[in-house]
Amino acid sequence: MTLIPYIGAIAFLLLSGLRIAQEYQRSVIFRLGRFQGIKGPGLYWIIPFIERQQKVDIRTKTVDLERQETITKDSVTIKVNAVLWFRITNPEDAIIKVADYNKAVYQFSVTALRNIIGQHTLDEVLREREQINGTLQKIVDATTEPWGIKIEMVEMKDVEIPEGMQRAMAREAEAIREKRARIVKAEAELDASIKLTQGAKEMEGSPVALELRRMQMLSEIGIDNNTTTIILVPSDFTNAAKSFTELVAAKKKEQ
Repeated sequence: MTLIPYIGAIAFLLLSGLRIAQEYQRSVIFRLGRFQGIKGPGLYWIIPFIERQQKVDIRTKTVDLERQETITKDSVTIKVNAVLWFRITNPEDAIIKVADYNKAVYQFSVTALRNIIGQHTLDEVLREREQINGTLQKIVDATTEPWGIKIEMVEMKDVEIPEGMQRAMAREAEAIREKRARIVKAEAELDASIKLTQGAKEMEGSPVALELRRMQMLSEIGIDNNTTTIILVPSDFTNAAKSFTELVAAKKKEQ
């Protein structure tokens, strides 16, 4: 009977030391304040009152970097926000080497974002987002690697430009489009003039072809405009047409 309390105490100690970690969790074990090892996932046991644990989630986490007001290399004030994805690859370092890894990753990422924007002009920020994202990822990852943290991806979401700069950019874009339209029109007119010159040279040796082309042009004018058009036909063309008509009439008489 006297052994029952001792057995009960031992059973309580054994059961109180049982722990469970989920598949996405790892437990960092400390024995009397010193690092002992990593346990989990699943069921494991720690020494009650001597060992303690600190669980770490090793899943990928998403950090929303709040909007930052910064100045670009060409002295334009813009506001930029971004999203960062990271995960813990070494739970021991994430707990021991940095007090609060979530806060540390956030603060350094915000600082790096402002610094890298300051090294680029506004046009580069707008046109080279992927390159800036890749550079920012490498910078943050190099710093967080000793903490046992892997930066998987960084993406800038929005770039807010001052209203005055937006209007200036809109005018610039309109001027560029107008310039392109004028260039295209000029090239079309050049091609047309070349073709017209070639056609004129071809018709120069054939007056009949020239007159036929003029007749075709006049017929097109008559279609487009419902008006009466008076034209002058050269005598050579009229005599040729009269001779052709007389020749056809003579052949009919012979038949």
